[in-house]
Amino acid sequence: MADISDLFDRNRAWAASMVARDPDFFSTLVAGQTPEYLWIGCSDSRVPANEIVGLPPGEVFVHRNVANVVVHTDLNCLSVLQYAVDILRVKHVIVCGHYGCGGVQASLEGARHGLVDNWLRHVMDVGEKHAAELSTLPEDRRLDRLCELNVVEQAMNICQTTIVEDVWARGQELAVHGVIYGVHDGLLRDLSVTATSLDASDPKWLQPGSTG
Repeated sequence: MADISDLFDRNRAWAASMVARDPDFFSTLVAGQTPEYLWIGCSDSRVPANEIVGLPPGEVFVHRNVANVVVHTDLNCLSVLQYAVDILRVKHVIVCGHYGCGGVQASLEGARHGLVDNWLRHVMDVGEKHAAELSTLPEDRRLDRLCELNVVEQAMNICQTTIVEDVWARGQELAVHGVIYGVHDGLLRDLSVTATSLDASDPKWLQPGSTG
């Protein structure tokens, strides 16, 4: 079995650096967490939530899965969402996709990869829903656009959970956002979609956006 002692060495160095920077860092974390953000992102190792937004541990509550999918039957994701909004009372739920997502690419190509194909069926559904638009795009743009549309669709799914519906029904402040990350340049892009209620007439209601 491969040796992971290097990870322990790195951990000790990291812990020492955090204490050197702030002697109370870990005692503050032990006291509890009060994050304002729930981040639902892709499992891709190149997209670490806290790091790309420059926030320390304790500031972002995180759920990640392949292709940042939100499914109404996924009790894992729904449990994270419910805990975040009801217990931690986060004020923002952020769905973050990324350009060049391997899961989205697999769904676009229709290639077989095994069990994960069943999960990516949800992304394929997004592609089929927007097939007319995607068919007009050059091939090198099609993947990026589906990555964007997938973010918008998953943000919409969050808004339509009973969890978020109940939050808004009782007047609790909560905004749902869709953003996308560029692995090629390290920048987040706002897809100009947000929702603060289930009222479709609200100008803030989610609309399919594009970064152009």
